[in-house]
Amino acid sequence: MFDPGQVIVGLEIGTHKICVAVGEAGPKGELTILGIGQCTSRGVRKGEITDTQKAAEDIRTALAEAEQQANVEIQEVYLGITGNHITCEDSKGVHPIASYDRTITAEDMADAVGNAKQFNCAAGNEVIDSVRQDYCVDDMTGVENPIGLVGSVLTASVHVIRGRTARIETARRVVQSMQVSVAKPVFNGLASALAVLTPEQKRQGVLLIDLGAGATEYAFFYGGMLRHSGVLPVGGDHVSNDLACGLRISIDQAEQLKREIGSAVYDAAAVRGQYYEVPGETGLEPRQISLENFQRIMSMRLEETLELISRDLARAETFGLAQAGVVLCGGGARTRDIEKLVYRIFSMDVVKAHTHAVSGPADVLANPEFATAIGLVRYGAMRLQTRARSRFGIRATLQSLFGR
Repeated sequence: MFDPGQVIVGLEIGTHKICVAVGEAGPKGELTILGIGQCTSRGVRKGEITDTQKAAEDIRTALAEAEQQANVEIQEVYLGITGNHITCEDSKGVHPIASYDRTITAEDMADAVGNAKQFNCAAGNEVIDSVRQDYCVDDMTGVENPIGLVGSVLTASVHVIRGRTARIETARRVVQSMQVSVAKPVFNGLASALAVLTPEQKRQGVLLIDLGAGATEYAFFYGGMLRHSGVLPVGGDHVSNDLACGLRISIDQAEQLKREIGSAVYDAAAVRGQYYEVPGETGLEPRQISLENFQRIMSMRLEETLELISRDLARAETFGLAQAGVVLCGGGARTRDIEKLVYRIFSMDVVKAHTHAVSGPADVLANPEFATAIGLVRYGAMRLQTRARSRFGIRATLQSLFGR
């Protein structure tokens, strides 16, 4: 058995699947994935729980499988959060330096960051994550560590991720109903980034896109800092729904055909005049569907989703400096020719995600669908490492581990 204090569990409640990752943190910060538990998801729509009973049953199944694989008893999880209720924005917190000699301390930094978290926070919302970017001391900008500097006003620039308290609490209570506590809710997009992005990519500039079934998260890093992030309540399920409506086939058939003949790129010359036979359901005769229409519908929905991300990122002035390109994860990263479509829209190199700096089964680490759950484990490992350093008098923050 493993030291329960070093076992960390990430729980992703997805629209298509529930995923539980169990990891062990080593004495030097190394991370090993011990087991993965999965279950097809019910009662979840666009990344949010809509039926607590069904969701609880599926979470219980995934937890049991993960416990069996890892040979542990799960008592606590880091809970992934996504959905249309998530808001991501940059915020500034201003803190006057009140000490007699105007020397900035760690407490002043914490107060400035705290003020940034609470700025413009609407009622019924709570901070899920906050990531420090840099500081301004009076009129001196771009300060990474202001401790020891002399000034009158300290301003902290922080990327703040908030969510609706009621939605987060619903997910928390479903988990707690199984006598499992929630260590902390974590934004899925941030967790995925922790799993698959390297410090060098974050320094050079990189965009992560997590293509899920019910939601698409994205996070843009530059200079080692999280500059922008967001969620779209659109995913692979919407592609399937468009195909089912447009071609008059069932959702199950659309899902199957999406995997068998789907493509993110519409190539009219390659499919013009071609048809594909779809088996009949409930005693009906087989029927032919146009491959040209199929690919057009699928590519249009995917293109629309990516264009929405592109337009949102246009506000980030440094986005054009993303030298490391785009990294794709989530189930949608398996879509045929998705890299071609992403390249066409963002004009950047595109790669599929692979978990880095983590040991474990190769098929798990290479699977882009496990990025969020593994990232949640890494998030927990970072918190353990931060607490350990603090006990020895070394001030450490999660921000220092986000590629810095």
